[in-house]
Amino acid sequence: MADDVVLRLRGHVLTGPDEADEVGEAWVVGGRVTYTAPTSGTADAVDLEGWVLPGLVDAHCHIGIDADGGVDDATVERFATADRDAGSLLLRDCGSPVDYRWVDGREDLPVVVRAGRHLARSRRYIRGLGHEIEPEDLPAYAVAQAKAGDGWVKLVGDWIDRATGDLAPCWPREALQAAIEAAHAEGARVTAHCFGEDCLPDLVEAGIDCIEHATGLSDVVAGIAAARGVAIVPTLVNIANFPEFAAAGEDKFPLYAEHMRALHARRYDTVALAYEAGVPVFAGTDAGGSVAHGLLAREVAELVRAGMPPTAALDAACWGARSWLGRPGLEEGAQADLVVYAADPREDVGVLAHPARVVLRGKPVA
Repeated sequence: MADDVVLRLRGHVLTGPDEADEVGEAWVVGGRVTYTAPTSGTADAVDLEGWVLPGLVDAHCHIGIDADGGVDDATVERFATADRDAGSLLLRDCGSPVDYRWVDGREDLPVVVRAGRHLARSRRYIRGLGHEIEPEDLPAYAVAQAKAGDGWVKLVGDWIDRATGDLAPCWPREALQAAIEAAHAEGARVTAHCFGEDCLPDLVEAGIDCIEHATGLSDVVAGIAAARGVAIVPTLVNIANFPEFAAAGEDKFPLYAEHMRALHARRYDTVALAYEAGVPVFAGTDAGGSVAHGLLAREVAELVRAGMPPTAALDAACWGARSWLGRPGLEEGAQADLVVYAADPREDVGVLAHPARVVLRGKPVA
């Protein structure tokens, strides 16, 4: 693929979610976005016309695992390609036991921001996925994963406690605070898997940066999280599976099953509560495991169903998410990772399921 391909972006180049952010024309030259027409090469430029957005962001996925655990390189490639073809060109991988940094050298695959490997309490998570450790080891492991990842560390905040038969916190607050401070000292942010209610106050008070799933969020904790800038990634396309999780565990853990059904029943109200409280909300699918890749459009539709305005839900998967992860959108000079649509996704987020063209690192994807 030639590096000197010139693209002319015409119609509606969206540098943000608002009407004032719309530009009529932009160019891609040398793989970069520019708003100045080039002095040469325009005769052979490829025209892409429609609604042009920065590549979408799946803020919670796993391209290194499937339902059986860690995967081989061919499966990693297949997962990443499925996300790319759906328009997700920036992925935050929230935990993988597989080292697949070779993806970084592939110009035809999305940009990946990794959180290293899950940090879980001994016998309190899916076997083989995380480092299973005790509280006194958490700070040292957080430092190691901060160095192994791309600015994120992933904790397992709660899981089934066999003694109680229900979801329960995995860590005392002192261990959480020490681990989060240690990760922050390495320049990394920390996020945590949380299904239930009880783990959330300690995580927020300990200085967590993000909560994954957050189905147990209360109005009190949401207020504190909003004040401290703690984000959530609801992963509603995965939360839809809670009734199945409940059924699978009901014989052994009936309290857990009842709890999961209750969390599922109020999932939309919980997201609405967080958004209305001012908690930053970002779109993630939890793809990998039991969830297929390439479903970000469905997640955005779920955020709208939960009560977020369409432009806010779109921002949660696009401009806002890129800014949160420290990655550019369609700014002058930015790497040209973008998606073109035939209609305006600000008016109907369902448009996201049908990208007309995907451009990655300045090159149109077949």
